[in-house]
Amino acid sequence: MASIKDVAAAAGVSVATVSRVLNGHPSVSADARARVMGAVDALGYRPNAVARSLRTDQTHTLGLVISDVLNPYFTELARSVEEEARALGYSVIIGNADERPELQDHHVRNLLDRRIDGLLVSPTDGGSPLMLDAARAGTPMVFVDRWIPGVDVPVVRADGQAAVRDLVAHLCRLGHRRLAIIAGPAATTTGSERVEAFRAALAEYGLSLPDVYIGQGDFQAESGRRVTEGFLDLPEPPEVVFAADNLMALGALDAVRARGLRVPDDIALAAFDDIPWFVHTDPPVTAIAQPTGELGRAAVRALVDRIEGRTPRSVTLPARLVVRRSCGETLVPSQTPAPPTQSPSQVQRSTS
Repeated sequence: MASIKDVAAAAGVSVATVSRVLNGHPSVSADARARVMGAVDALGYRPNAVARSLRTDQTHTLGLVISDVLNPYFTELARSVEEEARALGYSVIIGNADERPELQDHHVRNLLDRRIDGLLVSPTDGGSPLMLDAARAGTPMVFVDRWIPGVDVPVVRADGQAAVRDLVAHLCRLGHRRLAIIAGPAATTTGSERVEAFRAALAEYGLSLPDVYIGQGDFQAESGRRVTEGFLDLPEPPEVVFAADNLMALGALDAVRARGLRVPDDIALAAFDDIPWFVHTDPPVTAIAQPTGELGRAAVRALVDRIEGRTPRSVTLPARLVVRRSCGETLVPSQTPAPPTQSPSQVQRSTS
């Protein structure tokens, strides 16, 4: 395997010049730079990343801690993070918190011990002393999807309030009045925010959200199944179940089918976090889609800005309603009425 001395000899320059070229130092002439890169290519030289990190105090590695790797939303998010990081010259180490705060902190601790250059986190709750300490210590960090209120860290997320309002308007136009929600954990910002957005949207249409129509889930399929069974046992079950994430929606669908019931004939179903599977269910699920790929890319760009001394800004992108057939949409999609305050560019209608 070629060494840096071999590259220097082949290029006719000093080892220091090779080092400056490989580290992007501007003081090297164009001719010397061309000779060094030619020698690198000819010899197949690969820098020793570990040794370089000890010299530069940088590893060109980012850490990503996601809430649940089995959730298709976070799988897509991780993929977009990895692709954008690679394009910017960084590698990514991923930790799966599995919606468990103690496992989240385990991954954060290990990543910090590995001397990563920066950290992307989708927090499982808002009370991690380890992350609070890391943020206060100046660790380059960005929250993605979820965040910890009061912590001075850039946040990259989707705003689902308008899309939830569009969903409620859509459901009301279909004639539904008894609407229930399977909520995510109240300790997460997304869990509490989606319930409040749903409640506020119902109020705009003169509808209430009784306590019996709020089921506490945990962003896992089993909780969606359990909560939906409780809804179906009520003396007056809801007409629509809105699951605050995709896995809970799949659990809800299982619960309905286990009773020998059908969606939407017996009860309608909608979900937050659209996933590719929803177009293949029977019927395809009406859902709120987040711009997952762009969220991941924006989060990496914000973190790299922070690492490289620039001032990153928080980013908020809009979610959108995707109308399918799980809520009793009997019209062909192109004829489905738009909600009263909806602009045509904000709602996507699937032909599935």
